[in-house]
Amino acid sequence: MSRQPTLKQLKYLCAVAEHQHFGHAAKACHVSQSTLSASIVELEDALSASLVERNNRNVLLTSLGLEVVDRARGVLTDIDDLVALCDASGEPFQGKIRLGVIPTIAPFVLPKLLKALRLVHPDCTLFVREDLSQVLVNALQVGDLDVLLLALPFPADNVDTLALFDDPFYLATLPNSRLAMTTKLKTSDLAGSEMLLLEEGHCLRDHALEACKLREQDIRVPYQATSLTTIVQMVANGIGATLLPKMATEAGITEGTGLVLKPFDEADVSRNIGLMWRKKTPRKQEFGLLGDFIKTCLSEGATH
Repeated sequence: MSRQPTLKQLKYLCAVAEHQHFGHAAKACHVSQSTLSASIVELEDALSASLVERNNRNVLLTSLGLEVVDRARGVLTDIDDLVALCDASGEPFQGKIRLGVIPTIAPFVLPKLLKALRLVHPDCTLFVREDLSQVLVNALQVGDLDVLLLALPFPADNVDTLALFDDPFYLATLPNSRLAMTTKLKTSDLAGSEMLLLEEGHCLRDHALEACKLREQDIRVPYQATSLTTIVQMVANGIGATLLPKMATEAGITEGTGLVLKPFDEADVSRNIGLMWRKKTPRKQEFGLLGDFIKTCLSEGATH
């Protein structure tokens, strides 16, 4: 007869499924590899089932193991939400918030947000993870993160979102370029131009193209980069033009480069910034308050 698995055993199994390597999974769980391996064996004994296939090169899950992992992730997320339910019964901003932020927002928002949060809510501990949107959404859905700050829309199941503000796009280009000398810049003026974009996986790339009503075949993309800072330097050295969100320009990303920033003479050339959390989280009210706090500290700075 099967015995009840422990939460720790389920956590270790999920880590093995994620990393497909016992050593990497053990490191992620902050335990020794022997401890993790022994726990997986104990879990298989408890369930009287083979969950993991082991060989010299990698670790694979059996078909039953994959189904157990899928259900285990749901169990572990429900446990996290149970703990969060108790935390949410008290005053907001009293515990920890695990926040995921995308790279095209983090450096421009986090300095003000963290400073303001320390001043106004000193009992709140904010743990921040910066990564690409899809990675953060995956972490949110398995309970590794509580709430995300990202550009919307972004496809995800069983989540709620809260729109916070629009972040307009500016064209960054050298002052002697054709686009810089355009009196009233339209998105249609970009057709056929050399445009530098972030590499695949950065949602800013997709949102910028969508906001400008462009397809990739409408422009020439000579290079792709992993950061806006790199792109700005390339444009400053005469390689095409780029699209920058307002929050990056206000943070001074083009200072000292000689680039001009041109707004578009059209409405809605922007991305929307917002929060995302799991539908089942009991902390919806607190995350709504966090959204209000973010809007306030960005509009007023951190002088409270």
